[in-house]
Amino acid sequence: MTEKTIVHLLRHGEVHNPDGILYGRLPGYRLSEDGVLMAKAAAKWFGDRDVTALFSSPMQRALETAAPLAEAFDLPVTVDDRLIEAENHFEGLTFGAGAGSLRRPEHWRHLVNPFRPSWGEPYRDLAARMRAAVIRAREAGRGHEAVCVSHQLPVWILRLHAEHRRLWHHPNKRECALASVTSLTFEGSRLVEVAYSEPAAGLAKGPSVAGA
Repeated sequence: MTEKTIVHLLRHGEVHNPDGILYGRLPGYRLSEDGVLMAKAAAKWFGDRDVTALFSSPMQRALETAAPLAEAFDLPVTVDDRLIEAENHFEGLTFGAGAGSLRRPEHWRHLVNPFRPSWGEPYRDLAARMRAAVIRAREAGRGHEAVCVSHQLPVWILRLHAEHRRLWHHPNKRECALASVTSLTFEGSRLVEVAYSEPAAGLAKGPSVAGA
């Protein structure tokens, strides 16, 4: 019988970001009070599962989301840089028209190609590094389950890649809510199922920040 392994991709909880900055890879962005509750709700959702390996993006918000899981399963958190947020030209800025960065002509050249995309890390590169991180987690949790804490865009691109869908998309179409879980089930090294859950759905008070 082929060995079954599940790799769960957990998006971090809500971030304390009162200024509405596209924070990307900037340091110092922690979970909000609701974000902490979301992380605990996710850990509770995993409570009866067979989790034997735990990985995280190096960003503070991801590590704080991983912490309740580490405590619940008595596991170390292994940092994998490949789980980090995507690179983005607009990092550190507010994005949009009005008072946002789109009013400034120097940024317009970064918007010419939504298929690559021209404003940040190429989708193909993002899919490749996330796939490599998932393979590492699959091997670490072989025959059991592993959790990788990451970010909205990397998780969504990995899912599109796994389901053989096109990688370019509209941000509003992402099915990857705060503290959501995208689960990849493997039989041996063959992906046989992709599932999605929202353990903290009742805690979300508004739309999540795209790419966070």
